[in-house]
Amino acid sequence: MTEATERRRSRGGGGAARRAERTSVKIETAKYIERNIPNFEVLTEEALEIIEYNAETILEEVGVNFVNNPAALDRWRAAGAMVDGERVRIPRGLARKLISTAPSQFTQHARNPERNVVIGGKSLVLAPVYGPPFVRDMDGGRRYATMEDFRNFVKLGYMSKWLHHSGGTVCEPTDVAVNKRHLDMLLAHMTLSDKPFMGSVTEPSRAQDSVDMCEILFGKEFVQENTVMTSLINVNSPMTFDDVMMGAMEVYAANNQACILSPFIVGGAMAPVSVAGTLTQVLAEVLAGISYNQLIRPGAPVIFGAFVTSIDMNSGAPTFGTPEASHILYGAGQLARRLNLPFRSGGGLCGSKLPDAQAAYESANTLNAALMGGVNFMLHACGWLEGGLVSSYEKFVMDADQLGVLHHLAKGVMSDENAQAMDAIREVGPGGHYLGCAHTQANFKDAFWRTNVLDYKPFETWEEEGARDTMTLANHKVKTMLATYEEPELDPAIKAALETYVAEKKASMPDSFL
Repeated sequence: MTEATERRRSRGGGGAARRAERTSVKIETAKYIERNIPNFEVLTEEALEIIEYNAETILEEVGVNFVNNPAALDRWRAAGAMVDGERVRIPRGLARKLISTAPSQFTQHARNPERNVVIGGKSLVLAPVYGPPFVRDMDGGRRYATMEDFRNFVKLGYMSKWLHHSGGTVCEPTDVAVNKRHLDMLLAHMTLSDKPFMGSVTEPSRAQDSVDMCEILFGKEFVQENTVMTSLINVNSPMTFDDVMMGAMEVYAANNQACILSPFIVGGAMAPVSVAGTLTQVLAEVLAGISYNQLIRPGAPVIFGAFVTSIDMNSGAPTFGTPEASHILYGAGQLARRLNLPFRSGGGLCGSKLPDAQAAYESANTLNAALMGGVNFMLHACGWLEGGLVSSYEKFVMDADQLGVLHHLAKGVMSDENAQAMDAIREVGPGGHYLGCAHTQANFKDAFWRTNVLDYKPFETWEEEGARDTMTLANHKVKTMLATYEEPELDPAIKAALETYVAEKKASMPDSFL
């Protein structure tokens, strides 16, 4: 063997080791984002004061409806509101007084303490798509979601580095009875991932099941003293609070679990067409909902939510990634911060039917607005397609990859001695290059954000590998991730207790698909 051959083999062995390191399965989760950049604020002080005044005028003069919930009406009467039938009119200042007990930030605990997240302040916690009844991938096309799809999305979320949260209804598994599917979904989040998750809100008893299962997973005392779920409570805009969502919120608030109180608004249909008018309604609904939350249990963790889209006036379909939606997001963030509350909005939202250029443009607009607008909890951060009707496998990993960009933008620009790089500039001097200098060698691994999905290879290499577009690359990524998934460790006794709870609950009632 010649000396040259030996050197080549030596280099080849090192390359093989490096390739093995790059391709080995590693479950790494980045810490939740802590912004080192300023929030973008679109509303003037005068505009904020007008919106706040008008919102309290709505609560006092127009009022809000609490339907099919006599106990809620009794609570409001006792608190000093005027109740006429199911209409509740809240005197100016009362809602603000009630919400003053809500915490400005809180920690949601995961079963793996390394995955705990702080929600509020300068943090940004990223959670996946929520709610679609359909799924789509390149192999099976668009179809109704199943429990297998649900488990797959939980696995993908667990393996996604830049995703901090397992989410909730990542898709709606239509092959399981409506009154039982929440049990299987919770079990999947609790066993297939060790990240934080959300509870069920489709019926108050299902919220209680969520609490009961968490008490098995974490211990009853721990659940009562700590927040282990953050769950979505939507307002039936305009200004209606139904007994199902409020009943679920009552269960969570009573058990010290966090709720996202979120108006669900399509501008022009469920709120005025103007940005200021919509923000006024959003604030009125949030004030009413969060103050009721605090009537249940003062100090219960709660999040100011704002999910607002515009509407296509020709078709009536919701639109996403529009400038008006960004204005509303920015303004709602300002209003939330003035109330000293955590803020939820944003996501990888789009109206496109495929993970194509339209999906990318619209999702990028919303993701960046959420980062700049001070969002603390971002639902739908990855996987959303077709206006929220579809959870897309390919878009899930495409979006999850791009969430790394938000992490790096949020760091801001460093100016310490290493960042100044004066030693590198001195070493290289005029006419040189920086590829081999000491500063580059010391920093190249972490200097730039790196994609795990997109293609930056030379044209010839790309063509030789099949000229794959982004969706094809993402499809390959999905298959690789699912093929290499490994379930995180969980105490066998706890897992068995959870499985027994689910089995006994499901056996105790007949299937219902209503």
